[in-house]
Formats: sequence, C-alpha cells, structure tokens
Amino acid sequence: MALSAVEQLADQVPADDFQALEHKVYRTIEMYKTARQAQAAAERDAQKMRQQLEERGEQLESLRREAVQLRKDREEIRRRVEKMLEQMESIAEEQAS
Repeated sequence: MALSAVEQLADQVPADDFQALEHKVYRTIEMYKTARQAQAAAERDAQKMRQQLEERGEQLESLRREAVQLRKDREEIRRRVEKMLEQMESIAEEQAS
C-alpha cells in the first residue's frame, strides 16, 4: 500500500519539482552543517572569553592588593620622613637658642 502511494505521488509530482525539492533539502542540510559549525565556533570563543575574563579578574585582584600595599608603604615612608623632619627642626631650634 505504501508503495502504491509513493508511485501515485511520483506520478503527480513532475521531475523538475522533485529536483527542486531535492536541491532545497540538500541546501537545508548544508545550512544546518554550517550553523552547527558556527555554533561550535561560538561556544569555543565564549569559553576563551570566559577564561580571559577569569584571568583578568585574577589580575585585577592582584593589582588591588598591590595598590593597597603601596599605599601602606607610602604612608609608612611619609610618617618616617615627617619624624626625621621634626627631629631636624628640633636640632635647628636647639642651635638657634
């Protein structure tokens, strides 16, 4: 029964229409393959971007810690310089009197 239905359909559908349909099917298959390749490439790119983002986050955190340490060092040096200046002023006042 299915064979007779196919034969009837083949009699109803001209060869040119079948070739056009066949061409569309193959074109659709190629488009699907291309879309899958594009999706795979996009997923690889997204993974690379996530990795880069993670690395940049680690670098940012490292730079923040370094900046905090540099501020502490600067304040310590400022305190020590102020202490030396006070001592120099004290010596200068003693000599002036």
